Amino acid sequence: MPDNYTGYKMDTNNTNINFSEEALQLMHKIMRRYPEGRQKSAILPLLHIAQAESEGWLSAPVMDKVAEILKVQPIEVYEVASFYTMFNLKPVGKCVIEVCRTGPCWLLGAEDIVKFIERKLNIKEGETTADGMFTLKTVECLASCGSAPMMQVGEKYHEHLTCEKVDELLDDYRVNTNEHISHWAKDKIKA
Repeated sequence: MPDNYTGYKMDTNNTNINFSEEALQLMHKIMRRYPEGRQKSAILPLLHIAQAESEGWLSAPVMDKVAEILKVQPIEVYEVASFYTMFNLKPVGKCVIEVCRTGPCWLLGAEDIVKFIERKLNIKEGETTADGMFTLKTVECLASCGSAPMMQVGEKYHEHLTCEKVDELLDDYRVNTNEHISHWAKDKIKA
């Protein structure tokens, strides 16, 4: 079980988890890229798809369903999902704000950006706003050191951040976001 497993009742038959037909087709297409018996290699993209299908997070039953599709033990899926910060093991807001916390970003003000976001949204790192709009995470390198400090929301990088710029971005996301923003948006799931 992942360390932050929140006690969901396991559905050993996974009868209540149904991915869209498009998602299932894409999952099977990805699995066919690997030799017979090596489908476990598809675990990362399948978890991305499952998370996009599940309002931005992976419950234990969703991970069990991924394990069933891959024909692996559930613990093998839990281990991967709990290792990578890109996977959320508890419900998240519509906008997941990921602020880079590695050296270059931190030296150029990421800590101030995180503190500003915490004050503005009245949450701490790892929490979600009461209205379910924003979740704040700090993550390891997002590979944009030359434009630090930076943050990622879905597929969008926001670079050369200042508190003023972040203030505008948060207001814009609040007004213009109707559904979950994900690295793997549901509208991009095509087989």
